Amino acid sequence: MRRFSQVDVFTEAPGPGLGNPVAVVHDAEGLDDAAMQAFARWTNLSETTFLLPPRDPSADYRLRIFTPGRELPFAGHPTLGSARAWLAAGGEPRAGHLVQECGAGLVAVHRGGTTPGGGERLAFTAPPLVRSGAVDEGLLAQLRRGLGLAEGDVVDAAWTDNGPGWVSLLLRDAAAVLALEPDPAELAGLEVGVVGPHPAGAAEGVDVEVRAFAFGAVGVEDPVTGSLNAGLAQWLLGSGRLSAPYVAAQGTALGRRGRVHVDVVDGDGGREVRVGGGTLLGVTGEVAL
Repeated sequence: MRRFSQVDVFTEAPGPGLGNPVAVVHDAEGLDDAAMQAFARWTNLSETTFLLPPRDPSADYRLRIFTPGRELPFAGHPTLGSARAWLAAGGEPRAGHLVQECGAGLVAVHRGGTTPGGGERLAFTAPPLVRSGAVDEGLLAQLRRGLGLAEGDVVDAAWTDNGPGWVSLLLRDAAAVLALEPDPAELAGLEVGVVGPHPAGAAEGVDVEVRAFAFGAVGVEDPVTGSLNAGLAQWLLGSGRLSAPYVAAQGTALGRRGRVHVDVVDGDGGREVRVGGGTLLGVTGEVAL
């Protein structure tokens, strides 16, 4: 039997159900790739993670991240949820913050107090983009078809890939984002992020609306997505379309109330983007693996 946790991530609520859940298997040494993938397929969550001893001496733990269909080098809400599970199990960071080792390298995770709902707020330092820049016209046309958009509906587009493969569109406003009805067949194999601004004062405490269509990884809309929000932040802050700090809402179209807090701070390596939110431990127990 191995310790098991399920954590709701990017939630401000006092109970689980409004963020994005991640399943976490503790002490996962001895499990092979096939066993991890099979368990992730069984949980059927967007991601399931496995905590392992680090190989890098500067890391606190190593994390492997699986969707029901494949392994990811990095993902945001699993990073924060797994950090919360590791801390709840008695983990003690070696430095002033946690250091996670994963397929994308080392990721710093910072603690930020409690949320109004009693969860712990954590934030990760956004990893470098592995692909950025303009989207070619052929793919852009496919994205417009898959999302039911006219050419004039798209304000801008860019690759925002920090591992999962995100390509992103900026629309004119949040209402246009919430009105999308994607075509899974047209978007098959793609990880598509969409963002649009809320009018000033229209949504209390929220600046932009985000949706994530993960037709390459899990074939569904993802409720709240840390990796996408990290990529969007690096793109939109870098281009001057947004300024930090800001708050992104995500999951609205699915009946969730995800809140992603984005800021730019002075870190060990200079100015860095941090992406965070509330983490709430929802399930603890053991699993036979």
